[in-house]
Amino acid sequence: MDKNAKKLRNEDINPCLAETDASRMCMEYHNYERDRCGAYFQNYKNCRKYWHNIMIQRRREGVKPEMPTAAERQEMLAALGKKPY
Repeated sequence: MDKNAKKLRNEDINPCLAETDASRMCMEYHNYERDRCGAYFQNYKNCRKYWHNIMIQRRREGVKPEMPTAAERQEMLAALGKKPY
């Protein structure tokens, strides 16, 4: 695996790894018919938007790292009770 592919599979860097995998599996299952996986794509977009907003907020507040680690994200989602996207 090349350097960029490893980065995308890193849970600390990519907060939407599960959504990425779900949309990819849907595409494979439905023989790459994009219109059949729209819900998975929308879920991925909502995930990226949510975590991007968190990252922007943390950057403004001066919190490092800007993107919460995988463990921090799990705690944040547990506090909410469910995924907000």
